[in-house]
Amino acid sequence: MTLSALKQEIFNIRSAGQFDSLCMEIFRFQAAHCAVYHRYLQLLEIEPDKISRPEEIPALPIRFFKTQKIVSNPFLPAEDPKNPEIKEEIIFTSSSTTGMIPSKHFVLEKALYETSFLKGFELFYGRPQEYTILALLPSYLEREGSSLVYMAEHLIRLSGNGPAGSSASGFYLYNHEDLRKALLRLKEEKKKTILLGVSFALLDFTANYRIRFPELIVIETGGMKGRGKEIGREELHRILSEGFGVKEIHSEYGMAELLSQAYSTGKGIFETPPWMRIYIRDLYDPFRYLSADRKGSTGEPDHTPQGGINIIDLANIGSCCFIETEDTGRLYSDGSFSIDGRIKDSELRGCNLLLET
Repeated sequence: MTLSALKQEIFNIRSAGQFDSLCMEIFRFQAAHCAVYHRYLQLLEIEPDKISRPEEIPALPIRFFKTQKIVSNPFLPAEDPKNPEIKEEIIFTSSSTTGMIPSKHFVLEKALYETSFLKGFELFYGRPQEYTILALLPSYLEREGSSLVYMAEHLIRLSGNGPAGSSASGFYLYNHEDLRKALLRLKEEKKKTILLGVSFALLDFTANYRIRFPELIVIETGGMKGRGKEIGREELHRILSEGFGVKEIHSEYGMAELLSQAYSTGKGIFETPPWMRIYIRDLYDPFRYLSADRKGSTGEPDHTPQGGINIIDLANIGSCCFIETEDTGRLYSDGSFSIDGRIKDSELRGCNLLLET
């Protein structure tokens, strides 16, 4: 299959079998054309031709994005020293505290990211044109290279052009009074509304304002770094639920190194789009994946023990699809997952889960 055909098929996946087949084709492409990943496989003494299932594909540690330009060059084999440079269309960077090195994701095609986040959003919420979309992302707006801001800008633009959109759609930096007025007006007008916000900003808002808007969809994106004592997700959601008068708080799980997002519509259980898959690795053996524990007659869903989260994101075809993250979590038997926190001693970033400190 040609590279162009591979890209088209990514967002046409409808079954696990389709994912497996396409995943293996993209793995072989990246093993040959992503220089950093190619060298990593060599160091592991992995022969790509002997890999037959997605579960066997080695994941690239996410820290490589801090020091390496990770791109899949379609023109020449990765081992050719005369590879021509290919120009990225945009560079997304991770948030980081002072003195830490941010990750850089060199994105060869912005259109691929736009397709991924739009189709992913539509899977969980429907067309953005059906909503008024408000964004409270101050720390992300105040730096360059945020993939979250890029996504929010496009969704806001689409929401404002739709039949349900309104002039309220947009970013609210620190103007909380304007946000309060907009939410009250949208509630009165019975507009379908989404508020997308970084956790500390949502907490700041609810510390000063309380509203009751049961139909509002609040999506928190994580992020308490450098903003005082961090709190767990359960406590965060309790405070936000009371502050906005909603039953559940939704969550978005994404990062600069990925072109796709997972979403939770409540209780911290995330689901992925069909072109994205989660595995849980043993923290003491990163090349062994954990299997679900059986809960028998307890009625609890089957899930793996806690381990490191590995992600296959086929939208990353221009860089590397196989990522070993520094987050910990559990995988449920239906493919959904939860996030427990960061691996001890990992650098904190804006997308980390909030933990008790």
